[in-house]
Amino acid sequence: MKNNKYNNNNNNDKYEHPSVQMGTLPNGMRIIHMPFASEISYCGVAVNTGTRDEYADEQGMAHFVEHLLFKGTTKRKAHHINNRMENVGGELNAYTTKEETFIFSTFLTEYFERAVELLGDVVCNSTFPNNQIEKECEVILDEINSYEDFPSELIYDDFENQVYANSDLGHYILGTSETISSFDNKKVKIFFKRQYRPHNMVFFSFGKTPFAKVMKLCEKYFQFDNDLSEPVKERIVPIHNKSTIQILDKDTSQAHVMLGQYSSDMFNDNRFALYLLNNILGGGNASSRLNNSLREKNGLVYNVESIVSTYTDTGLFSVYFASDKKHIERCLKLINKEMQLLCEKPLTASQLAIAKRMYKGHMGIASQNNESVVLRMGKSFLHYNDYLSLSEMFNKIDMIEATDLQDIANRLFNNGEFMQLRYV
Repeated sequence: MKNNKYNNNNNNDKYEHPSVQMGTLPNGMRIIHMPFASEISYCGVAVNTGTRDEYADEQGMAHFVEHLLFKGTTKRKAHHINNRMENVGGELNAYTTKEETFIFSTFLTEYFERAVELLGDVVCNSTFPNNQIEKECEVILDEINSYEDFPSELIYDDFENQVYANSDLGHYILGTSETISSFDNKKVKIFFKRQYRPHNMVFFSFGKTPFAKVMKLCEKYFQFDNDLSEPVKERIVPIHNKSTIQILDKDTSQAHVMLGQYSSDMFNDNRFALYLLNNILGGGNASSRLNNSLREKNGLVYNVESIVSTYTDTGLFSVYFASDKKHIERCLKLINKEMQLLCEKPLTASQLAIAKRMYKGHMGIASQNNESVVLRMGKSFLHYNDYLSLSEMFNKIDMIEATDLQDIANRLFNNGEFMQLRYV
């Protein structure tokens, strides 16, 4: 077992949570804990497996397994799992992404051991009963069908599928009706045994429970069947496809449009500058350049935003907007104009200072949501085997120069034609 504490002595410390503590169990499972004097605690498991870790006939399996973890173990039926934390006022949640699965709980601190024991049970001892598999198939098939009713959400997934076509990142998290309907106990267990390994996951914790107790309880309750006969599926770096424009008839009242370009992965040193550039251009705030141009000045859209998605070996920068169909080309010209301004004209010292303050302010406010903090902590330790504190991230933002942003803009916005998807 090892402990590491991170202490910073700069002006950003006043925004900081306490230092984190880290350790590793004998079975290889990593542990990260943030001490915090509160009667509310959080803990969970981050698994380094998601949609891209599925084979072709398993599409949707990562999300499917996440659901089935709550449907029965060697010692509990589904309703016992659901009631275990709710009976003491706690919550049990989970979600799946392209690269991770999170299972976590929120509860009064006095029930910490109850939460750890339950998480250990569902992660290590799930049985995936066939009757529950049949029920969950119907639930997820309904979810797939209902997704078609929300074009403003569906287009994000369809666009990623277009960009990452012919790679494991290029399919839906929910899977397809064909693959979901083919799942049975045997297929589910094959995926679970292959991907849910102690070395492939992190236990994260937040609260006033002593770290030594956290380690002791994790070692007690996370007892894995370490059958290593089949290795975790290897991730293959996606190829960069040629730029394409797809136009799909969705019979929508508005046109929904996405355009984008390959970007840097989550390990790239320039990622904080990329996030800052995105925040300036269209990062979801009312004062972004895209919102000012398309909505405030020209009244062409209700919603426009730019998005940065980073994965372990690739990344995607994209812009989404919805408008009247007759305004599509004008919106695209205005978006390109704002991008080229960032390429050609570096920010002034005043503009850069404001952009940094805004970005740091958003991060600082988000840090007051303890659930968000603990999930970020779990994801960070899962991929980086480390955790950057808020003050350390602020320091990285403070070091960004206007020329850094201009260089990224030129690499990103002048790197060939953007891919594009339109719902009309």
